[in-house]
Amino acid sequence: MRVSKEQAAKNREHILETASRLLRERGIAGVGVDALAEAAGMTHGSLYSQFGSKERLVEEAVAHAIKAKGQELPEAFALEDYLSEYLSPGHRDDPAAGCPFAALACEVSRQGGGLRQRFTAGVRSTIALLSSRMASTLKPRQREDKALAAAASMVGALVLARAVDDPKLSDDILRATRNSLGG
Repeated sequence: MRVSKEQAAKNREHILETASRLLRERGIAGVGVDALAEAAGMTHGSLYSQFGSKERLVEEAVAHAIKAKGQELPEAFALEDYLSEYLSPGHRDDPAAGCPFAALACEVSRQGGGLRQRFTAGVRSTIALLSSRMASTLKPRQREDKALAAAASMVGALVLARAVDDPKLSDDILRATRNSLGG
């Protein structure tokens, strides 16, 4: 039975959303095509027919996650509010719904080609988005530098807070970074 173009587009969106959550939760190496297909309620054959390979699916799912997280930023936001949300125990404890940079950066750094290119493009677009929403009293280069420093600090703090096995230290990492960045 043939699937309409509209249904195929919906299926693709569902696969990308499901894969992006699963990849952030378990990591690239921790998720096979069968697990991705099962989570999406599809056959692994349908994933291959849509994407051709796991690598291509991962590339598109990571790009999807980055774009979706960027769209969650309100048109105008207070940096302090964003810091409080990003550097929160709730965000730390839910990597599947959280920042794809913090969840996947270490694995992506060991990958090649298309995935790193898409990840890099996502970092650039996120920095540009953050920079564009910072105080207009700053010069463009100052806004970009502030956005770069804030993003690197936030992602690094979230990675460390998730990695340590001491809950107090984890909370302290988030709190100290929030305070350091002005949140």
